[in-house]
Amino acid sequence: MTADGALAALAEALGPLAQADVPLGPFTTYRVGGPAALFVEAATLADLETVRAALAAAPVPVLLVGKGSNMLVAEAGFAGLAVRLAQSEPSEFVGLAVRPDPEGDGTLLVEAGGALGLPVLARRSVEAGARGLEWAVGVPGSVGGALRMNAGGHGSDVATCLRRYRWMDLVLPAQGDDGLERLAPGYRSSALGPAEVVLSATFAATEGDVAAGRAELAEIVRWRRAHQPGGSNAGSVFTNPPGAAAGALVEAAGVKGLRLGTATVSTKHANFIQADEAGSADDVWRLIRAVRARVEAHSGVRLETEVRLVGFEDEASEVRT
Repeated sequence: MTADGALAALAEALGPLAQADVPLGPFTTYRVGGPAALFVEAATLADLETVRAALAAAPVPVLLVGKGSNMLVAEAGFAGLAVRLAQSEPSEFVGLAVRPDPEGDGTLLVEAGGALGLPVLARRSVEAGARGLEWAVGVPGSVGGALRMNAGGHGSDVATCLRRYRWMDLVLPAQGDDGLERLAPGYRSSALGPAEVVLSATFAATEGDVAAGRAELAEIVRWRRAHQPGGSNAGSVFTNPPGAAAGALVEAAGVKGLRLGTATVSTKHANFIQADEAGSADDVWRLIRAVRARVEAHSGVRLETEVRLVGFEDEASEVRT
């Protein structure tokens, strides 16, 4: 079956659950980028099971889209099926519950849906008297995306507080309820497969004062606004190489403020690249390559991208067939 034939068969199998040629830019914090050939927003586990059954009969590349806070989609788009968990009620993937740890050691367990935003996780946990997840208020991703990238900040990360997570593979007939050993979190990475959807995650927290928690949230937000730019960006573009800060290397190479087309290296934080309103994802990618080349020429360090790159011919996209 040809690629076009597989897409047509998949669209027929998914019926009204799927939409064709949906722009992905609006689902990312860059706000730029091309369309997915097919797009599904799944609100229930049954929706995901339908997607998995359809893909078994008509396999195409699959792209998981969370809050898009770490993703850049080429203007050419994605020639496969993009799947996004619905991020508002009545989605089954946005709940949050806080309960005592049944082991009775005074720990609280915070169970959150895979599509729940990390800032919401942080704030709702604090209001429920649970402390230890405040760091998440400064990360504009989802719970599922946080596990995939082992997101973190302000002295903590997913690996520090995750107990368990439920997952489903959309390509293989596999799913489970597992812990850190299977997730194998590393520096901004994990062992989650490209088609493995995080349905929910359970985090460990401690009982604490609500007022103190609110104060910590406010301080993290204040720090973020003081040190990181707003606008259309995806946070840190490059991972920090051993023993160095990527932003410092970019600044030392003299490219802070560099512009190519509709993309600019932030003058506030050199490891951020910002896209103009109605700009081009391809311009962002050109600038990423230019910055990496300048840094390597200046310091001998080749920076690796933290941003997921989708649909660019000269960079592997995180997809699976």
